[in-house]
Amino acid sequence: MTPPARLAFIGLGVMGASMAANLGRAGFGLAVHNRSRGKAAALEEAGATWAATPAEATRGAAAIALCLPDTPDVEAVLFGPGGVAEALAPGMVVVDFSSIAASATAGFARRLREERCAFLLDSPVSGGPAGARDGTLTCMVGGEAEAFEAAQAVFAAVGRSVTHLGPAGAGQVCKSANQLIISGTMQVVFEALALGRKAGLDPEAMRQALLGGSARSAVLEAHARRHIEGATQPGFRAELMRKDMRLALGAVRDHGVFAPGTAMAAQMLEALVNSGRGGKDSSALGELVAELSGLT
Repeated sequence: MTPPARLAFIGLGVMGASMAANLGRAGFGLAVHNRSRGKAAALEEAGATWAATPAEATRGAAAIALCLPDTPDVEAVLFGPGGVAEALAPGMVVVDFSSIAASATAGFARRLREERCAFLLDSPVSGGPAGARDGTLTCMVGGEAEAFEAAQAVFAAVGRSVTHLGPAGAGQVCKSANQLIISGTMQVVFEALALGRKAGLDPEAMRQALLGGSARSAVLEAHARRHIEGATQPGFRAELMRKDMRLALGAVRDHGVFAPGTAMAAQMLEALVNSGRGGKDSSALGELVAELSGLT
């Protein structure tokens, strides 16, 4: 699984297209597939080969990478008609960069191992579109240790921080933890900024003051800035964060965790999307908090 081996990459959304491009720049050959071929145009121009189905992309590939919206999409691409499983050879590795349900991931891995003698690594990522573009994503990986070692060149092309966390599904659990930390932190940051505004403080001056102390966080740095500047064009859409928080709720339920903060953050994301802001950046949560606080 090292360049110039050919990889299959399936799912060319904002994240997937950039990750596939970085794999191409690292020297891998690429066979790509997406529901709409138009999103593959730039990759084809750069030398990638279009595949009509996931199975076609898989044939002859050294490894397969997926970056898909949700659990049913991954299941369909793996096991549906024309799916990856039809063309997997024994020993092949599938790296799933999607953020999906941990319990389903464990089941997919078990099924691939039993039916095809193949491996599934779940590797949801953090870092957003900028991290995907720059190849600096954080990869949270679950799955067999030998498959993880074999895929090192793939991870090196897309990520800066790559951590193997345990068996199949472990990466998804860690991604749920990542998202609940971000969502919960956004909630309290935006409440703090609303408090400052109602008390007559300048929000940007307040943000700068807070960045100088123990309240400093990536959310205060980036999400609060976007909120203050009114920059709601999505880096990471609110509707996708809602999906991830639904996954986090499932994870804490499955493991019997007392998680009122997770439940509250998930409900705020439901409210944000239901208020018509699902297509905005997740930092639009600040708009909702301000609105509920009686601020314009």
